[in-house]
Amino acid sequence: MDAFISANLCYPEEAMKNKVDGSVYVKFDIDVFGVVHHAAVIQGIGHGCDEEALRLVGLLQFEKKKYRGLKVTFHSKLTIHFRLPTPPAPVTQEIKINYTYVEKKP
Repeated sequence: MDAFISANLCYPEEAMKNKVDGSVYVKFDIDVFGVVHHAAVIQGIGHGCDEEALRLVGLLQFEKKKYRGLKVTFHSKLTIHFRLPTPPAPVTQEIKINYTYVEKKP
């Protein structure tokens, strides 16, 4: 699930502009057919991250489940972490030249 979330997570532009990062907690129900319903944010961070977390949860697909032979709805919670991407370190190369001057005597 972590690989699916990291592959499909689109960091909101508003959150990038305001340098917002943190975790969004989402609760949702999984019906008999493995479809997600009633997704809601328990604790959010705003700036478009809450909406992105709900979008991701809506994309999830689960296997059809039965509990002791009964068709039931499962309740689940998920934490989605939004971390600002770190800019790549600038590449700097230093060139050092060491030389010695030797004077030739005739």
